[in-house]
Amino acid sequence: MPSFPLWPGRAPGALGDQPQDRPTLTSYPPTAKSTGASVIVFPGGGYGMLAPHEGETYAHWLAAQGIHAWVLQYRLGTHGYRHPIMLNDAARAVRTVRHLARQTGLDPARIGVMGSSAGGHLVATIITQFDAGQADAADPVDQESSQPDAGILCYPVITMKTPHVHLGSRENLLGATPSPDSIEALSAELQVKPSTSPAFIWHTVADNAVPVENALIFADALRRAGVPFALSLYETGVHGLGLGTAEQPAPPWAADCLFWLRGRGFLG
Repeated sequence: MPSFPLWPGRAPGALGDQPQDRPTLTSYPPTAKSTGASVIVFPGGGYGMLAPHEGETYAHWLAAQGIHAWVLQYRLGTHGYRHPIMLNDAARAVRTVRHLARQTGLDPARIGVMGSSAGGHLVATIITQFDAGQADAADPVDQESSQPDAGILCYPVITMKTPHVHLGSRENLLGATPSPDSIEALSAELQVKPSTSPAFIWHTVADNAVPVENALIFADALRRAGVPFALSLYETGVHGLGLGTAEQPAPPWAADCLFWLRGRGFLG
């Protein structure tokens, strides 16, 4: 599938000029009748790697529903990057896809984001920490809003606080000794406001890598802020299931998610 860099030339904050220093978007056009909607996928991997089954595999699934999917290769803690680089990459991706939607006849008001585990944390961060764009920016992409119209969070990392934090994700995102202020700022449950984007969340109670409390506290924050959301919980299933395999099937979250996306106007 065609890939292209998020920024022309060197990305802001780049530490080098290797592939890991150049965030990219990869396009997966619909393989069914187009709905006009787009979804950007943030693969999981603890902010230390990008898991293909939570990236490309999701993109093919979305494309089969008529959604134009994109996979973001964002910069990682294992390559020396820390917040806000990951958020900046996500924001630029949303702006880019919205700008391209205007040029290609897709709907700029139906731009979703989807992520698993640490990718789910990146979704939670961009749907709570966004901006309207810079109207006078020379780059037309920078004029676009970075707010997604919907977020899909699969067994997400949410909090940076103990006892429910996923320590590996926190260290890759914030470093080994994060400040109390940075822990607060990147605990997504504390950043929810009424303007937060609608969300679909799913998790399993049996997840022993990222505790289900992450999903619960985020859903509670959305509820208290009056933000539309759906929460699907399943009794069994290990962390990192994605869409599942024949040997290790996933719970029926994909069908639940499609039901929610239809209600949000993302499907035909």
